[in-house]
Amino acid sequence: MISADMEGASGVTWTADVQVGTDEWQRFRKMFTSDVNACVAGLFAGGATDVLVNEAHSSQRNILLEDLDTRARMLTGRHKPLSMMQGVDTGMDGVVFLGYHTGAGVEGVLSHTYLPNQITGVWLDGVHASEGRLNAALAAEHGVPVLVVTGDDLTCEDAGSYAPEARPVAVKECVSRYAAICLPPTVTATAIEEASRAGMARAGRFAGSVSGHRIEVEFDAAHLAAAAAVVPTVEQFDVRRVGFDAESMTEAMKAFKVVTAIASGAVEGNYG
Repeated sequence: MISADMEGASGVTWTADVQVGTDEWQRFRKMFTSDVNACVAGLFAGGATDVLVNEAHSSQRNILLEDLDTRARMLTGRHKPLSMMQGVDTGMDGVVFLGYHTGAGVEGVLSHTYLPNQITGVWLDGVHASEGRLNAALAAEHGVPVLVVTGDDLTCEDAGSYAPEARPVAVKECVSRYAAICLPPTVTATAIEEASRAGMARAGRFAGSVSGHRIEVEFDAAHLAAAAAVVPTVEQFDVRRVGFDAESMTEAMKAFKVVTAIASGAVEGNYG
């Protein structure tokens, strides 16, 4: 399975690069699809017999299906129960985090966690968490190893803390949140394909385990925390911070999805 986000794709450095409908987005859809195809090719070269690509960015309709490697299947569209990780609970032998990025509140190209700018930090069981860390914990619950992580150099560094055995591929070097030293897509494709081929050596389910988890979310405005706290089980314990406990990582991620959706709906015009 490939969980494919876009901010960490080859060449992407700017908001318009990933915003649906812009000229830049149309251009970078091709590079995003190129990264995905390189990963698909590597996984099959390493012995995969089936690859599901889960579109994980924004509208989740970004990859060009007409240009996708014909050996792959693609899950596209929004409102999936497990969002970026939909399909991880269907017997997958491995997952690739492609085009990932660092989390809210830290350095990294287009760094954020789920919402583009309203969240200033997320913590999983007391540890600052990117989307990668959250998704890796969900994969582990279902016994699915993370094989490869691609994104900027700081994303790869982050992955070393939550998936140390995964093969990292830095397609760009972070200079700031909106600038990076980028490698051409033909170069990154080779690196992604090779890492994916080699990563298949670790493919194979392991015994997952279900345990309780706590997620805390800090927003940039008090009213967003108050809005999120309307959700049952969610506690507002500081002016801009909420937290909740769940009996499993699967339930925790579903609740996190609800919290972010409620907060996003509470954003008002220029004042946030």
